Amino acid sequence: MRIGELARRSGLTASRIRFYEAVGLVRPAARRANGYRDYPGETVWILEIITIAQRAGFSLEEIRPLLPTQSDHWRRDQLLDALKRKVVEIEAMQKRLDQNRTQLLIAIEGIETAPDGIGCSDLPERLLNRLKKEKEPAEMDTAREGGAPALRKTGRVFPAEMQKLNR
Repeated sequence: MRIGELARRSGLTASRIRFYEAVGLVRPAARRANGYRDYPGETVWILEIITIAQRAGFSLEEIRPLLPTQSDHWRRDQLLDALKRKVVEIEAMQKRLDQNRTQLLIAIEGIETAPDGIGCSDLPERLLNRLKKEKEPAEMDTAREGGAPALRKTGRVFPAEMQKLNR
């Protein structure tokens, strides 16, 4: 199959396919007498695997050892381990993103509830103190009430406007 047909079937550009070939993710294509690349049909599903793996967060270097050495030879255990590791990475990233989101919501609330007349120079210090206070482990509750983080000691729940951001 010529590169144009492979590009059409895979949804990738010809330059991307040539790049994957150059870095060794796709086996080098045989050359026809006229110099055109001639890819085997299995290259389509190899490209699909690469695309799906990248969407799942795998780098090209993480994908390389997971690709089959031949069209019927998968490294099952290695593939399974890599998939499980990626799930753990994604869960850790979700936790970090949730913590970042909580801090941003605290900052938003701090700005929205700042007393009238507070000077711009006082606001950053007020917000930093608020974030430090709210970050204390004893106060944070990971349980959700109405989609917003609840705070144990203070019993405060974010205002309704902030809950809209959760949706």
